[in-house]
Amino acid sequence: MVVRTTLAIVAALLAFACSARAASWPDHPIHVIVPFPAGSAADTVARLIGSKLSAKLGQPVVVDNRDGASGAIGTAKLANSEADGYTIGIATTTTVVTVPLLNKSIGYGSDDFTPIAMIGYSPFILVVHPSVPAKTVQNYIALAKSKPGALSYSSDGEASLAHLGAELFAVRAGIKLNQIPYKSSTQAVVDLLAGRIDSQFGLLTTTKRYIENGQLRALGVTTRQRIPDLPDVPTIADSGMPGFEVTLWIAFIAPPKLPQDIVDALSNDINQAAAEDDVKQALANQAIIADPQPPAGLRSTIQKDVGKWGPLANKAGLVQ
Repeated sequence: MVVRTTLAIVAALLAFACSARAASWPDHPIHVIVPFPAGSAADTVARLIGSKLSAKLGQPVVVDNRDGASGAIGTAKLANSEADGYTIGIATTTTVVTVPLLNKSIGYGSDDFTPIAMIGYSPFILVVHPSVPAKTVQNYIALAKSKPGALSYSSDGEASLAHLGAELFAVRAGIKLNQIPYKSSTQAVVDLLAGRIDSQFGLLTTTKRYIENGQLRALGVTTRQRIPDLPDVPTIADSGMPGFEVTLWIAFIAPPKLPQDIVDALSNDINQAAAEDDVKQALANQAIIADPQPPAGLRSTIQKDVGKWGPLANKAGLVQ
């Protein structure tokens, strides 16, 4: 009886301490870890939402760029930060899903974070150099089948979603493609434009202007529906591959075990900011389709992606 009473008192004191801490939050600057360089889409999102948060919370929001290793360096730092609401971070499908799936030694897993808010997603576009004799997704598949392993595509690294998306496409189509990995999507498109690479599953941000000026030919988009930026380009799902979908989402996360009161406050303020017209327009300028979601929605998306990409990575022998 004494033990139970003592435990109850301890639990009550801990709950009171957490409540008191949450009530006083925030009383000094909040840091946002961005695991990509300044000027990247993730950096833009962090600064955009950060300025809104700062005005709302009455405290500075400081962006801390910690890029490297496909986002793993900054993400690992976030996972090991104190869960006090003063350090949060930007996450993408790559940083919290594909990187930990493909590299078990990076020091964190997909479950080692507190989901806060989904911001939106960017589609991939299957593009080819104009010299490639394929004008549709089915043309591309037929060409790949006629020359197994000869048709090349550039990706932005072994752990990238562009790589896994191409692998999924190849598995579904029953073809073999030749991956040429690069360090970034920008570098990956350079050789494609020069005709040294045949194709790419490229992000809209890096391919749109080249599609519009005829330097690249778009065959299909990886979203469920056609996108406003390229209304004449069909989805891959509607091009003979039902259900095919690959998008790079971007979100806010925090270290594990962040107090729920702080989670709720951050999620509410971030989602309100992401729904504002000027923010949606700024996201659109970065080829990000706004899709604000609360923690439960983000958690569900992470779990769904782990279930989607994990088996593929194992089957393809990509896990290190």
